Amino acid sequence: MRTSLALAASLLAAIAPIASAATTGDAVLTCGQLFDSRSGALLGPHTVVVRGGRIAEVVPGRSPDAAGAIDLSDRTCLPGFTDLHVHMGSQSSPQSYSEGFRLDPVDYAYRSVGYAEKTLAAGFTSVRDLGGEVALHLRDAINQGLVRGPRIFAAGKSIATTGGHADPTNGWNDALSHLVGPPGPTDGVVNSVDDARQAVRQRYKDGSDVIKITATGGVLSYAASGDAPQFTVDEVKAIVDTAKDYGYRVAAHAHGKEGMTRAILGGVTSIEHGTYMDEEVMRLMKARGTWYVPTIYAGRFVAEKAKIDGYFPDVVRPKAARIGALIQDTAGKAYRNGVKIAFGTDMGVGPHGDNAREFLYMVEAGIPAAQALQAATIRAAEVLGVDDQGVLAPGKRADIVALPGDPLADIGNVLKVDFVMKDGVVHREPAR
Repeated sequence: MRTSLALAASLLAAIAPIASAATTGDAVLTCGQLFDSRSGALLGPHTVVVRGGRIAEVVPGRSPDAAGAIDLSDRTCLPGFTDLHVHMGSQSSPQSYSEGFRLDPVDYAYRSVGYAEKTLAAGFTSVRDLGGEVALHLRDAINQGLVRGPRIFAAGKSIATTGGHADPTNGWNDALSHLVGPPGPTDGVVNSVDDARQAVRQRYKDGSDVIKITATGGVLSYAASGDAPQFTVDEVKAIVDTAKDYGYRVAAHAHGKEGMTRAILGGVTSIEHGTYMDEEVMRLMKARGTWYVPTIYAGRFVAEKAKIDGYFPDVVRPKAARIGALIQDTAGKAYRNGVKIAFGTDMGVGPHGDNAREFLYMVEAGIPAAQALQAATIRAAEVLGVDDQGVLAPGKRADIVALPGDPLADIGNVLKVDFVMKDGVVHREPAR
């Protein structure tokens, strides 16, 4: 109830700026270059006709119907980007570990509105939020046009084991823990196959779009291990099988090899982070068709912040220093070994709106710019299991971004996105 009231307040605060955006979903765009996410190539000048929030036509050159078009002839047009790993309800800081005891849900709700606007303005028209109750309500507010932000595929509460990465009582003192009692499946904490099924069903009741499990320890949780396995294979299978009943896919946070192996054998759709992935795990992922979402940005961010006294608690700091620095190299090895890679940042660890920097880190890791862009467009749509976005083609959602320059020649141009359309509605235009 308190969360709902908080979000209602945040929605009212955001209504005014939304009213200024065009809402017809009809437009014509003339693009100097068009990125074809299917081939990974730039196709030259094109005209894109949008009707009712969908792409109606994509015509080479300048169409005769382009009178009154939005002029992007000096820019490259691409499908709106998708970030497959964000946390819209939070953003890390030295105060993060105490704020949970001091702040109310309304505080997190107000913050999430700003985070959503920054994410959309950066060119990310869709995100998969992998953990956080605020995102479920933020998603609904965005869908209703009350808040400006990306399309959200929300996991709600992550599923963990007792003491695991998403156990909400980690770090509590004994008096508080005994007063509240041990968390259970309703809280996303499981310790058996039956618990696992119940936790998924609770996420369905809560309105989740996807299931997220924490298959190993984590970097930022208030616990000593960042890579120990935390589910049995049978528990993972129970989660995956139950998720299928509701049409859900399962994403698995995992740093350690054994936890990754159990998650892959259990049938998860994607491995997130994958820090200690080795060639044996990569072979298993290729055999099972498991996706990899590296989140290089988060790894680099926490490794850098671990150098600052007081930024992280003492139990977290060595994990951040050790694990964070490895993820970029792992991503490069996974690419060279033929693992399917999709785009995700773990934003909320770093500042929202900086999502596009992940492209630069992917290219630094040895992933070609075209494939990095595909990872955030057509490949991300495959991970989500949707076929109406990630490609600039007739019938697809009119999620379109534009930027100056050639992102294949210089991936840094992704940081210059200055046109954003989502479902045919323009949310950002270049200053002329």
